[in-house]
Amino acid sequence: MNQDKIDWPTCQNTLSQTGFAVLPPLLSPDECVRLATLFDAPNLYRKTVIMERHGYGSGKYNYFNYPLPPVVDQLRHDLFSQLAPVANDWNTKLGIALRYPTDLDEWLAICHEAGQIKPTPLILKYGAGDWNALHQDMYGELYFPFQAVLFLSRPGQDYTGGEFVMLEQRPRMQSKPIVLQPEQGQVVVFTTKYRPAKGTRGYYRLTMRHGVSEVRTGTRINIGLIFHDAA
Repeated sequence: MNQDKIDWPTCQNTLSQTGFAVLPPLLSPDECVRLATLFDAPNLYRKTVIMERHGYGSGKYNYFNYPLPPVVDQLRHDLFSQLAPVANDWNTKLGIALRYPTDLDEWLAICHEAGQIKPTPLILKYGAGDWNALHQDMYGELYFPFQAVLFLSRPGQDYTGGEFVMLEQRPRMQSKPIVLQPEQGQVVVFTTKYRPAKGTRGYYRLTMRHGVSEVRTGTRINIGLIFHDAA
């Protein structure tokens, strides 16, 4: 996994301005393929969700159990350390007292003390006709302001359609759609719930949700990295 390519100051600034940032490929194609094969290793998971049964859309995803696969665990830790300063800056701007440590294990210990002990990283699989409704991943009272998606499949080759979609809800205005199609190995970091926006009277909250458009052909597999555990 190569994180030397990431210009973190630029990414952190982009996050603050837009609520999301697209990172360069962090995994090789072979690493992506190996991770994608984990979808069919049931001993790694604590729970499987069939999306149609819950009205979430169409598709299937598995929540990893602890211990996480080493690559997933490393990426989760490395990203958190870079995102925590931005999360603290957001809380300062919005008048929220909570501050996050820069070490993921310290933050997860706080989650566990609050009864949020279930791991939340997951692997998702979409086939032709599958999609994911716009949503937010909260899982409990405590949550981290950012999450990430690692793309394991090749758009245009392994699948078509299946764009990553975000919706920014703007007060007293129509909502803004954002549509991305990252390449294999890339990571999208985005806000879990809202981002701060500067107004005439200071900062206010812009709510954002995310989902996946309908996959037209093929199979799309990705890993979701959520930095707070579930109750």
